[in-house]
Amino acid sequence: MKDFMSEVAVLFSYPKNLIILAIRLILSYGFATPALLKINNLEDTVTWFDSMSIPLPFLSTYLVSSIETIGIILLFLGLFTRYISILLSCVMVGAIFFVHIENGFSVADNGFEIPLYYLLFLVFLATFGAGKYSLDRVLFKDAR
Repeated sequence: MKDFMSEVAVLFSYPKNLIILAIRLILSYGFATPALLKINNLEDTVTWFDSMSIPLPFLSTYLVSSIETIGIILLFLGLFTRYISILLSCVMVGAIFFVHIENGFSVADNGFEIPLYYLLFLVFLATFGAGKYSLDRVLFKDAR
């Protein structure tokens, strides 16, 4: 029975790195529109952040916009994945508490459902890394 279980474990490990790659690419795509909206409308984003009582709205706008934009590129490449996932997780926690939590859970009501899913996937990447198909693996041999 032990041999059977080890064979099953090997069988289920094959798609692991493809799934991690898919998570990275989907998150990159998911961050693209919000990041571009912020970058292309920085003054409006500062005003929006200020209206939601986000501390230091000017600094927060530039910080969040930069993290999201750099995050898109790094997640796509699988480079410094653990680090950028931690930073993007902080952005998602901020999005949940400052923007979405008062609307409840449902995405239909602009709730925190989608940012929570992003947060969970980012924590996954911060924990397990970028996987086999990444520059982290090529440059740093980081592919647990």
